Amino acid sequence: MGQTPAARPEAIRHGFAEVNRVRLHYASAGARAGESKLIIFLHGFPEFWYAWREQLVEFGRDYYAVAPDMRGYNLSSKPAEVKQYEISRLVGDVQALVAHLGAKSCVLVGHDWGGVVAWASAIACPDLVEKLVIVNAPHPGIFQRELAQNPAQQQASQYMLLLRTPEAEALMSANNFELMQEGILGPGLRQGYFTEADRLAYLEAWSQPGALAAGLNYYRATKIGPPAGVSDEDSHRQFDSASLDVKPPTLVIWGERDPYLLTGNLDGLDRYVRNLRVERVPEGTHRVVHEKPALVNSLIHGFIAS
Repeated sequence: MGQTPAARPEAIRHGFAEVNRVRLHYASAGARAGESKLIIFLHGFPEFWYAWREQLVEFGRDYYAVAPDMRGYNLSSKPAEVKQYEISRLVGDVQALVAHLGAKSCVLVGHDWGGVVAWASAIACPDLVEKLVIVNAPHPGIFQRELAQNPAQQQASQYMLLLRTPEAEALMSANNFELMQEGILGPGLRQGYFTEADRLAYLEAWSQPGALAAGLNYYRATKIGPPAGVSDEDSHRQFDSASLDVKPPTLVIWGERDPYLLTGNLDGLDRYVRNLRVERVPEGTHRVVHEKPALVNSLIHGFIAS
């Protein structure tokens, strides 16, 4: 989609990058790499670059802020094969995008699936990530444990099984994406942190040919999920590392009322992350980026500056 008044179009630019055999659309703000530090924001399912519109404007004041449509979403390429959405390929997109943008490393911020890819990028390519910011996205080792041992997380993750079924596209897109409108946008529209312009922007992105199937392929390509997670061997293979340790300094922001990813995903995280800061948001849900953008921005600013 194009620029919108809600996204303050005077501050946001749009471009495309031919990387890793796909064409990625991205939005950006601020001085380009070489003049400012690069900070990349990765969205989750079923969002797109627009999820970070307020962060682009905010961080574009001091950094080169970039938010891509991850492969499969909105205006980016949408490969048909499920294997094209394996973690290693998504990490490759991040590596190639950083190089395309003229940088050798970046501050990497990710939410939901974008957070999963951000964890994986920091694990596989620690020199690529100066600092890592995760918003409500589980570390693979911790999530594996929670799915194996925590019945509450097993139950909270049942939706993943539905999203892998062949019927998922039809179910999610029925009646003008009724389920997605209610589940993703409904609370925000009622509480005022989403507007009608936002709703239309999301509908336009979801309606791009092949976008919904591509987003669902993220779930289909991974072996992680209920009832018992994934084996250690498979987890290491997916994340392209003999270890799941995270070397870059890491900030984890967690909305504690997330119904999909429970707070058990924070327990023991320091065993994998050498330099860890955790900020819990008691009133935040899985959509804490939208609910409390000023708080999220402040936490990220403080962490980058530290």
